[in-house]
Amino acid sequence: MSSVAEQTPRTEAGPARHRSVGSIVQGVVIALGFVMLVGGFGTLALQYRPYRIPTASMSPTLKAGDTVLARTGGSAGRGDIVVFQDPDWGSSTLVKRVVAVGGDTVSGGLDGRIAVNGHQVPEPYLTPVAMNTTEFSITVPEGRLFLLGDFRGNSLDSRSHLDVAFGSVPASAVKAKVEAVIQPLSQAGLKQRTTAFDELGAPGAHHPGPLVPAAWAAAVGAVLIVVASAVGWVVSLAGRLRRRKA
Repeated sequence: MSSVAEQTPRTEAGPARHRSVGSIVQGVVIALGFVMLVGGFGTLALQYRPYRIPTASMSPTLKAGDTVLARTGGSAGRGDIVVFQDPDWGSSTLVKRVVAVGGDTVSGGLDGRIAVNGHQVPEPYLTPVAMNTTEFSITVPEGRLFLLGDFRGNSLDSRSHLDVAFGSVPASAVKAKVEAVIQPLSQAGLKQRTTAFDELGAPGAHHPGPLVPAAWAAAVGAVLIVVASAVGWVVSLAGRLRRRKA
């Protein structure tokens, strides 16, 4: 009577284990990329809005036709470029720079330069004035803002509405603060915070919000998803080719 020795079939545990680990790593990377993509894009969608600059009144800082990203929420300070709408100024959405807040005394001369609370403000971003502008001296009512264009010789701003609340607009009329240009691409980039009003104390121009980190997070997340998916597909294809040759 003969006996047959039973042998346990050999299994390729190594390759299977490698495939399992690789799948786990791929899944983690894709999940991380998805979180970064959704988080970054969600931040941009919730906190930022695009606006098109309607006129050249903010030149050279912002040109007519530029598309900007502006951050919603929060108060505005001296030096901030804001998007606002005030019925006393018409029905259009406008973009100007805050130069004085409630309680400030602001005055301006024929050269377009201003003084706030007796302090001459250095404004390196201004377009040189080629014509006389309005002279004025007013105190901004509480809860309101005094707004001027950077092109003082070609801007219908608070100086053109001095007969209504001394040319000021309600702080609540501000919709957002401009942080970056996105179109045209040749001008795209973050708008740096001005320090022109810092000597006056708070409230000064705000520092940029999470625009740049949120954009990077969304971009890196998208890259991680694409790369991890592509690597997984290549590894899977290579495995199928090896099995065909075996």
